[in-house]
Amino acid sequence: MSITVTDNAARHIQKTLDKRGKGFGLRLAVKTSGCSGMAYALEFADESLPEDLIFESSGVRLLVDPRSLPYLDGTELDFVREGLNEGFKFNNPNAKAECGCGESFAV
Repeated sequence: MSITVTDNAARHIQKTLDKRGKGFGLRLAVKTSGCSGMAYALEFADESLPEDLIFESSGVRLLVDPRSLPYLDGTELDFVREGLNEGFKFNNPNAKAECGCGESFAV
């Protein structure tokens, strides 16, 4: 089981952690929401929780709870700029469908 980040995503995560002045890594999770059934949740974490699974990729730590891992396994997190918009993009091999806005997915 693994979750990885691209170099662009790693740079953005590290830059944000440096700007915050603290942080252990980026927490990734899935929650029931959105028009396709599931949505990604991201937050910067200052510490790990006992149940967290920790993945290191391109020099940054990704924290995932055991319930979310089956939905995120194999995912590559990217950080993209498209026109005036920028943000994280999930390249998730488990997603069978995504809503039109890209905010939620189905497995």
